[in-house]
Amino acid sequence: MAKNSNAVKVRMESSAGTGYRYYKKKNPKTVTEKLKMMKYDPWATNEKTGKRGAHVLFEEKKMPPHKKN
Repeated sequence: MAKNSNAVKVRMESSAGTGYRYYKKKNPKTVTEKLKMMKYDPWATNEKTGKRGAHVLFEEKKMPPHKKN
């Protein structure tokens, strides 16, 4: 049987403005601040090479509301 988890799903949005996003789980009891992490964005332009694909800062954003059928 699975354990009950306090983790909630959060959306990580690219700071490069490409609209690319990751979804992660976060335990709000242990991590109270918003998440920020460097991750790969395939649509971001790399400053050194000028090509697509770069590691950029992803910040936690609000999840969209659940759609009701």
